[in-house]
Amino acid sequence: MKVEEPAISGLKIIYPKVFEDDRGYFFESYNQNMYNSSGLNQHWIQDNQSKSGYGVIRGLHYQLNPFAQAKLIRVIQGAIFDIAVDIRKKSPTFGQWFGLEINDENKIQFMIPEGFAHGFSVLSKETIVLYKCNQFYKPEAEKGISYKDTLLNIDWQIPDDKILISEKDLELPGILEAEMNFTF
Repeated sequence: MKVEEPAISGLKIIYPKVFEDDRGYFFESYNQNMYNSSGLNQHWIQDNQSKSGYGVIRGLHYQLNPFAQAKLIRVIQGAIFDIAVDIRKKSPTFGQWFGLEINDENKIQFMIPEGFAHGFSVLSKETIVLYKCNQFYKPEAEKGISYKDTLLNIDWQIPDDKILISEKDLELPGILEAEMNFTF
């Protein structure tokens, strides 16, 4: 397993060791000892799975403290463009986003700690995303930021006329209006 840190502190890109041959492939999608020895010490308590079609955007979502969630994202089938937005006050990268393609071919995993809003767009005809969380879902703590916030200016890699987004996500505020309680 190889771990990289992008330019925004706290984010981790994980490349699992994949064994491939003419039968297919095998890899350990999660091994707590391996993660802990790489400094990725989380206690995962909930798995979430979603299935979506091309053009769907989910996000940008987060939960307020003390119910903030770290997430470990991976794709079982298809491809997504995964986004993390730094919403930690006093962070030198506050309001900056990082995105990467995660798909069933590259098998990348993306660990997003507390203090980030998360979202993704679906790049393939059909995609199944699985992610671990270190806190349970609490509807009363759920918040979000508009996917089309002009200050963030995220390129979701989907043409505007192909975007599918929930009514709830369409009503989310911009980053300057969003409620958040994270500090760097």
